[in-house]
Amino acid sequence: MAEGWLRHFAPDNVQVYSAGTHPEGVNPHAIHVMQTAGIDISHHTSNKIDDYMDMDFDFVITVCDNAKERCPYFPTTSTNLHESFTDPANATGTDIDQLKVYIEVRDQLEDFFKRFAEENFPSSVESGLF
Repeated sequence: MAEGWLRHFAPDNVQVYSAGTHPEGVNPHAIHVMQTAGIDISHHTSNKIDDYMDMDFDFVITVCDNAKERCPYFPTTSTNLHESFTDPANATGTDIDQLKVYIEVRDQLEDFFKRFAEENFPSSVESGLF
């Protein structure tokens, strides 16, 4: 969901990569709640962080405490940012209960990445991208 929002808010010339410490595929609940917000992440993949170790990033953003603790050090001049969100994959209960958690986290991620884009890509704000 984080990748979907960042791709949505960032200018087209920004490359966005997403990885997990234990990638397991994109959760169907995540796909569903993002579709209801107008963002299609059904084509996204679940990649391993190791796939990106040789890349130079401007930003490395972790969105859950587990990822922050396990995220390797990137030997670049990247700015490392962390914001802790509930991992919706850990939601329990009925499908409705789980979807409520996904919606809550989706909305929190939207706010975070919109703010991030406004602060770091001001030209996207000026051009009316969002």
